[in-house]
Amino acid sequence: MAGVVGLGGVFYKAADQAAVKDWYSRVLGVEFSKWGGAKFAHPQIGVTQVALFAADSGYMLPSDLPFMINLIVDDLDGVLKGVEAAGEKPLGREDHEYGKFAWLMDPAGVKIELWEPAGPNPV
Repeated sequence: MAGVVGLGGVFYKAADQAAVKDWYSRVLGVEFSKWGGAKFAHPQIGVTQVALFAADSGYMLPSDLPFMINLIVDDLDGVLKGVEAAGEKPLGREDHEYGKFAWLMDPAGVKIELWEPAGPNPV
């Protein structure tokens, strides 16, 4: 039977595409191709999910957008050192049995969740 096999990407509009690309490159080390996107091989850790939240959930705050982006990282502490070296401050950080998390806001107002999974398939 044919069916969905994974998440193919996250796509959203930004008034200043150059500033957003620069932020992802400078703060998170993401490299964009000439066609405008960034590709990632799926890491050996974590999973790709689609999750729904209640319409009145505050989980996306302080963004006023109805979505956020979760990025899997292999070393949250190392990534956060780079984030802070780029002059950004995380919104917060939490550790759970299924991994470590931290949050940022990109220049387009999108909340970014950084996730270091606790093992290859933690959820």
